[in-house]
Amino acid sequence: MKQITLKNSFSVHGKGLHTGKVINAEFCPAPDNHGYKFQRTDLEGEPIIDALAENVQSTTRGTVIAKGDASVSTSEHALAALYAAGIDNCLIKIDGPEMPILDGSAKEFCEKIAQAGLEEQKSEKDFYIVKQKIEVRDEETGAAIVVLPDDDFSIDVMVNFNSPVLANQYACLERVEDFPAEVASSRTFVFVREIEPLVKGNLIKGGDLDNAVVIYDSPMEQSELDRLADLMGVKHKNVSEFGFIQDKPLVADNEPARHKLMDVVGDLALIGRPLKGKVIATRPGHSINTTFAKKIRKEIKRQDIQAPIYNPNAEPIMDNNRIRELLPHRYPMLLVDKIIEKGENYIVGVKNITANEPFFPGHFPQEPVLPGVLQIEAMAQTGGLLVLSTVEDPERYSTYFMKIDNVKFRQKVVPGDTLIFHISFMTELRRGCAVMKGYAFVGEKIVSECEFMAQIIKNK
Repeated sequence: MKQITLKNSFSVHGKGLHTGKVINAEFCPAPDNHGYKFQRTDLEGEPIIDALAENVQSTTRGTVIAKGDASVSTSEHALAALYAAGIDNCLIKIDGPEMPILDGSAKEFCEKIAQAGLEEQKSEKDFYIVKQKIEVRDEETGAAIVVLPDDDFSIDVMVNFNSPVLANQYACLERVEDFPAEVASSRTFVFVREIEPLVKGNLIKGGDLDNAVVIYDSPMEQSELDRLADLMGVKHKNVSEFGFIQDKPLVADNEPARHKLMDVVGDLALIGRPLKGKVIATRPGHSINTTFAKKIRKEIKRQDIQAPIYNPNAEPIMDNNRIRELLPHRYPMLLVDKIIEKGENYIVGVKNITANEPFFPGHFPQEPVLPGVLQIEAMAQTGGLLVLSTVEDPERYSTYFMKIDNVKFRQKVVPGDTLIFHISFMTELRRGCAVMKGYAFVGEKIVSECEFMAQIIKNK
C-alpha cells in the first residue's frame, strides 16, 4: 500500500476549547515520509512541531504536543480524522496554541477531508505490525490498553465512571473506514461537578453546550447551576433530574464511549505509523493513551524497521527454481532460497542456514558461524532480484556489486537460523544503477545491515 496525503488543502476555524480565542487551521498536502506536523504561524520563525508521542507535554483535558516554547493542544480530534482517512502525511498550519474545538467532535474534519480528496504517493506505507501482546496499565486509575496481533486495525473501548448517569459503556470500531459514520460525530463531554475546577484552571474558556455534552449526576441547587452557567458564559438551563444536558440530542446512547474511542485513535496517531493490531482500551484517557504511544515509539527508535512477517506455509512469490532462472549463482554461492514478498520498491527473501553449509567446517570448526561477507552477498542477491524485476525479460540481464557502505553486524548467525532479508531502493533506478538498503533478520532482531550500489547489465 502506498502512502497518502491530501489532494487539496482545506481550512477550519473556530474558538479553542481552553483559550476561547478564534483560531484558524489550514490542512495542507505534505511530501512522502513527512508524517503529521503542526506549524505555529503566529509565532516568530513559524516553528514546526512533529506530532509524535515523545513530544507530548501534557495530557490534562486533551493532548498537548510541544517543541521548545511552541505548543499545540487538543490535537487528538484532528489527528483521529487524518488517521482514520488513511492519511500519512499532512502539514497543519495553525495561528494559535490549540486546535479549534468546533462542535467537540471530529465530524467537520472528516467532512473537509472527504471534500479535499486524497492523493496516493510513491513511498510504501510503513505499518507498525503488532506481533505479540503489548500491554500498558495504570494500577492507580485502573486504565489499561492491550494490543493483540491482527491483520487490520480495530479497537474496542470500555469506559466506567463513578456516576449514576454514566457507568459502564462500550464502543467498538471494527473497520477504520467506518470512523466517519460511527465515531466522528461523538462530542466531548464533561460532568457538571468538574466545571468549576476547570474554569478556575482556565481550561474551558471556550466550552459551551454547542461543543460539549454536560452530564448532571449529583444533586445541586438551581442557583448553583445558574452560577456555573454564568462562570462559563452560557445560558441558564433548568435541570430537574439527572441526565445529559445538551442543546442537540445524543448521536448515540453510548456517545461518551465513542468519543473516548476517538481520543484513543487520535493519540495512537502519535506513533507516527499506521498500526495493524486489535486495540482493547479499558477506562482510557489521554495519559494512558500517550503512554502506550510512547512505548511503541521507543521500540521504533530502537529498531528502525520491523522484521518482515514470515509464514512458511505461504506459497512463495519466487521459489528456488525461479531464482535459478534469474540469478547466475550456483552451489555453493546461491544464497537465497525463496522470495516471499515484493513491492514496487522492496523485496523480502529467505535463506535457511543448515549445518551442512560448505563454509562451516572452516568457519569455525568448534563454533560454526555464518561469515558476515556471505550475509552481505545474500542481501545483494536478493537486491539483484528486486532490480531485475524492473526490466522486461529479466533472464537476459545480470546485476553486479559496485559499492558497499555502512555495514553493521549486530549478532552472529548459526546453523538452524532462518535469515529474512528486507531490501529496498534508497533512490530511483538511474542509468542502470540502483542504491539499496538491506537488512537481515533472525526472528525479530536485525543481525546485519548495509547500503550498497548495484548495476544492471544486459548479458552478451
